Amino acid sequence: MKKKYILLAACAFLAITSCKKELQEKPYSILTSANFYQNANDAQSALDGVFSQLQPQGYYQRTIYIMTELSGDALVPLLTQNQERIDMYKIQYTSSNIEINNWYTNSYKLISRANDVIANVPAINMDGPTKNNILGNAMFLRAMAYFDMVRSFGDVPLILKPITSPDDPNLYPTRTSTSQIYNQIISDLKYAEANCYTEPNITTANKGEVSSGAASAMLARVYLQRASTSFAASDDNTNALTECNKVINSGVYKLMPNYSDVFNWSLKYYPAQTEVIFAVQFGANNSNTTQNITVRMFSPAALGGSGSFVANPYLMNSVYDHGDVRKVWNVANTINGVPATPFIYKYRDPQWVKGSNNSQMNWIVLRYADVLMMQSEALNNINANDPTKFNGLNTVRARAGLSAAQMLNATNTPTSEAFVDTLVRDRLRELCVEGHRRWDLIRLGRFASVEQAVNGFTVTSDQYLLPLPQTEIDANPKLKQNPGY
Repeated sequence: MKKKYILLAACAFLAITSCKKELQEKPYSILTSANFYQNANDAQSALDGVFSQLQPQGYYQRTIYIMTELSGDALVPLLTQNQERIDMYKIQYTSSNIEINNWYTNSYKLISRANDVIANVPAINMDGPTKNNILGNAMFLRAMAYFDMVRSFGDVPLILKPITSPDDPNLYPTRTSTSQIYNQIISDLKYAEANCYTEPNITTANKGEVSSGAASAMLARVYLQRASTSFAASDDNTNALTECNKVINSGVYKLMPNYSDVFNWSLKYYPAQTEVIFAVQFGANNSNTTQNITVRMFSPAALGGSGSFVANPYLMNSVYDHGDVRKVWNVANTINGVPATPFIYKYRDPQWVKGSNNSQMNWIVLRYADVLMMQSEALNNINANDPTKFNGLNTVRARAGLSAAQMLNATNTPTSEAFVDTLVRDRLRELCVEGHRRWDLIRLGRFASVEQAVNGFTVTSDQYLLPLPQTEIDANPKLKQNPGY
């Protein structure tokens, strides 16, 4: 998958001439939406610009795990700095939290760039399937951003077109109902599913883009999350199952033979990498691309990192079963045989230069193991007595090296609630610090209980949603704050 860059840049040159006391200014070269979108290359460059918005440290390079993993049971911030991270961990977040502001504003930057592509590419005279693939990619990214927003904040402004003037009503938008946001997310993803290329048909020039399979996997995730809410549709679980089965039955994706292969950054691309369905791309050290700070954030000082985040001792001591190969890859508490504070070890990069921010690791958004576990979850939600609900989880367990005696069945997991308890732990073992934990715990009804049992923190009902950034409310009087903040 190729690296996505910001390619939309323009230099404005002013020719200045003087006639008596008058000053004339004439712009000779300014790119706008009116004169930029001329051909297929322009459309592709615009899409590359949408992808590049995922890469800032304040978004999918770092803020992603601050938002999704600190309020969980695996990741802990360094408790001597960065109060906004500590507040996320302790469930004490407020509307002034800088990272919440990063999450909100960068999501809307992504939405804005996607809207620009969606509005302007249709008028370009170009190959139909190529055009539809570009539009499908833009709609997937818009849907992904809105899915992050609706899970984080509930009702949020729904903006589907570029803002073109100071009089545009979307300049000061109101909040749109969560159910309407979900409907738009699903509509966008269905378009992506129907129009994005399938993985085997993605060319070298399109590596890193969204596939039809990625849209199906994201749809499954969206349906499952909505199924847990008060505004769920009656067929959300069956739709989630259908989408999982599309991915599984396609035969395109499969588990890598070894768990560690998923995080081998020299195997970024299909078909060498068969498990990762979609990831935010970062480039190699010393290349003219954006690199990833995450390896430095998680690596302790003894390994050349900053140790800004450490592993929750619970992850080291109470999560993994005997023989589970994922434990030694995901977390460690020794360095060269010397005891150390437990740290997240899963993100390694042999090309990373110690002390630098320059790792080539990608941030994985969707992978096949998750689809297998979502399939099991949907089956349990539809019919708790269905014995096939164990198949997906057991496939993932088998890859982790667990024995036949450690496989799940109706005897050792007899009830729906017991299944959910197991699923909560299995998703932690497999998807450790991959940006899912907060949403998993909320969806599976374990957020408050896990925070209390593992971290000793009390979660109130208001804290299931984050506060809107105060800066946004100050700038837009039409926005109203979430209850409790």
